[in-house]
Amino acid sequence: MRLVRFRTADGIFTGCVEGDALCEVAGTPLPRRYSLDEVKLLAPCSPSKIVAVGLNYVDHAREVNLPIPEEPLLFLKPPSSIVGPGDAVRLPTQSSRVDYEAELAVVIGRTASNASREDARELILGYTCLNDITARDLQRKDGQWTRAKSFDTFCPIGPWIETELDPSDLRIQLLLNGESKQDSRTSNLVFDPFVLIEHISAIMTLLPGDVIATGTAAGIGPLKAGDTVEVRIEGIGSLVNPVEVATR
Repeated sequence: MRLVRFRTADGIFTGCVEGDALCEVAGTPLPRRYSLDEVKLLAPCSPSKIVAVGLNYVDHAREVNLPIPEEPLLFLKPPSSIVGPGDAVRLPTQSSRVDYEAELAVVIGRTASNASREDARELILGYTCLNDITARDLQRKDGQWTRAKSFDTFCPIGPWIETELDPSDLRIQLLLNGESKQDSRTSNLVFDPFVLIEHISAIMTLLPGDVIATGTAAGIGPLKAGDTVEVRIEGIGSLVNPVEVATR
């Protein structure tokens, strides 16, 4: 099932995608059906936090000349950084180098605290696409990642949550203006989603709707105003966002 949040002239709703159409979720009085082209898809969840993982692909660690972590390297992105499908990524004036990073995102479905990796599958609502936009120059300058990862619009996510998916070996790609820049498989993850849930939930309680961004593969590179950036993940779909200069 593909779960979505969407906006119409009547408000914001949740629903499920069925082919080229979507239907409001079961239990809604007189649920309505829409075609995808007559609604605005929103980010498919509203997390209390986005827990992201650095250097979780061997090829990316080598690309940036850093050692592979012995345990997951975690950082947080604020919920205010989230935008949905079709929303613009805005390049902040404070940075001269803003990069794309295609990632598989895990959406938590049930409260998780000190969960085991064996129990992790039951705690996952589903999976979606995520672009961990990063001000690379500020990341290097600051020596830690908060500012570089946290600007408004720096976490495109969507287009929906796929609930029936095996995350173990999915093709994950990033296309910049239609040209392939990243192309890997989730089988190359150092720490898989279930290990990540075990590790993270031993540190902080994961709440329904929270997101784990599982890391990016080799091929990171810069964005410029006028670009169109697309994350594609096998079994999920495509997350497309235009790029523009921030107005403030």
